[in-house]
Amino acid sequence: MTSETIISIFLGVGLAASVGFRVFLPLFALSMAAYFDVWQLNDNWQWIGSLAAVITLGVATLVEIFAYFIPWVDNLLDSVAVPLAAIAGTAVMVSTVADLDPVITWSLAIIAGGGTATAIKGAGATGRLASTATTGGLANPLVSTLETGTAALVTTASIFAPFFAAILVIIILFIIFRIYRKLRPRPKT
Repeated sequence: MTSETIISIFLGVGLAASVGFRVFLPLFALSMAAYFDVWQLNDNWQWIGSLAAVITLGVATLVEIFAYFIPWVDNLLDSVAVPLAAIAGTAVMVSTVADLDPVITWSLAIIAGGGTATAIKGAGATGRLASTATTGGLANPLVSTLETGTAALVTTASIFAPFFAAILVIIILFIIFRIYRKLRPRPKT
């Protein structure tokens, strides 16, 4: 495995984790990176770097970010975004992984890309439901700001420092796991 392949895997995992926070922001950033030749995509995914894709994903990103600031609408978006995150996480992984057998590429994409995105989006949706239940939705814009900021940070790190992004993803998943362990119901003895 070449260093380019390893870096492309780190990029894919980082972007997939970002998809768990905001579905379209990492796709838009990847589109911009491809459009400006910062990152090369697999041959079948070159269309992501087209001007049409940049504009479409840019508009979708803005709509998604602002929609998440509307209490109750954000919960509705989460119900759609959880399965969409799995698809988008898989797609960013497939589009970025270089020089691997297609079976390995798709396996990595589904497990690492789709799995990471779904785990983070599921945890975020659960957190937003808890925020809505406890504050009537008043704290949801704060949750949305935190999610968007994290998505932007991990996306930027993924494109410009993929190894650092992979470390951020491990930290994020560790934090989610710790929170889950504290909140899950304890078995009765």
